[in-house]
Amino acid sequence: MNVLAIGDRFIPADVMTAGLQRLKTHGASVTVREWHHPTLKELQRDNLLIEQGGPDAVCLPEELTADVAQYDLVIVQFSPVSQEVISRATKLKFIGVLRAGVENIACDYAATRGIQVINTPGRNARTVAEFTVAMMLAETRNIGRAHAAMKQAVWRKEYPNSAAIPELYGKTIGIVGFGNIGRLAAGYLQAFGARIVFYDPFVTDDTGGAKSVSLTELLQTADIVSLNLRLTEETFHLIGAQQLALMKTSAVLVNTSRSGVIDQTALVAALQRGQIMGAALDVFDAEPLPPDDPLLKLDNVTLTSHIAGSTIDAFSNSPRLFVDRFIAVHPELF
Repeated sequence: MNVLAIGDRFIPADVMTAGLQRLKTHGASVTVREWHHPTLKELQRDNLLIEQGGPDAVCLPEELTADVAQYDLVIVQFSPVSQEVISRATKLKFIGVLRAGVENIACDYAATRGIQVINTPGRNARTVAEFTVAMMLAETRNIGRAHAAMKQAVWRKEYPNSAAIPELYGKTIGIVGFGNIGRLAAGYLQAFGARIVFYDPFVTDDTGGAKSVSLTELLQTADIVSLNLRLTEETFHLIGAQQLALMKTSAVLVNTSRSGVIDQTALVAALQRGQIMGAALDVFDAEPLPPDDPLLKLDNVTLTSHIAGSTIDAFSNSPRLFVDRFIAVHPELF
C-alpha cells in the first residue's frame, strides 16, 4: 500500500512520520510532506476558510499532490482534499482525516468514486472537554475579568454576577450534543457534584447517570448550557433568539464547538440586555474577532481565541490513533 501523508504546523512531518510507523511495520510505503505556513495564524486562517467554504476554498501547493495518482491512501489533518485532487488520484481507495471533522474533504465526490473517508473521532475529545469545564469556571467565577483587572493594577471585586456567584456543586448543567466530548465533560462535572441533563436525539445507550431531555427542557432548567455538537445544516443556529429566551436569567452559555450553532447576533443582544447572565465562547463567526465586534464591549463574556482543541497531546497522538482505527476497520489489508 502506498500512503501519502500531509502534515502542517500542528502535526509537522517528523511527528506525522513517527505516528504512522505502525503502517510501515505492516509493509506500507509512507511518504510524508508538510503544508507549510509561515505562522500558526495563517494556518488557522486557511482552516477557517475551509471550515466555512469547504475543500475548494483553499488550494494546496501543487507539489504536495502532483503525484497523487500513485497513492492508495491519503492522510491529512487540515489540508484540503478537493474534488480536483481526488479526480487525479486514480488509485485512491481511502482518505484519512486526523480529526473528527471532515469538512476539508470533498466527501460527496469521494463517495461517487468509491473512496472511503475515515476520520479520527475523539482525538481531541479530552482536550476540548477539559477546556469546556475551564470555561464554565472562568465565566461563573470571573477568573478572566479579575486577571485583566489585576494586570491594570485594579483590585476588582464587583462583577455582573456579584450578587449570585455560583458553585458547580448542585447545579444543573445542560449539555447539547452527548458525543465523546459531551460525555467526558459530563464525567468531570459529575465529580464536582453537578447534575447533568443532555439533549442528543441520536443517543440511546448508557449515559452514565446523565438524563436525556428535550432541548426546550434543557434550556429552561440548566444553570449552565454547554454546546458540544457538530455543525450541520440541522444544527446551524440551533440556539437563536427563541432558544435564548427560554434560558434562566442567571444562566451561562458555553460554546467550544462551532460558532454556527449559535446565532451570534441574537446572543449579543441577549447579553447586552442581561437576558442571560453570561457566556463563554471559544469560536466566532469571524476569526480573528474584529476589533469593533460588540462582544469585545461586553463585561459578561469570557472570550478565547479558538484554542479549545489545541494541546500538544491531542495533535501528537492523532496519527497513531488514526492508524489504530484504520487497521481496526480494515484488518484484511494487514
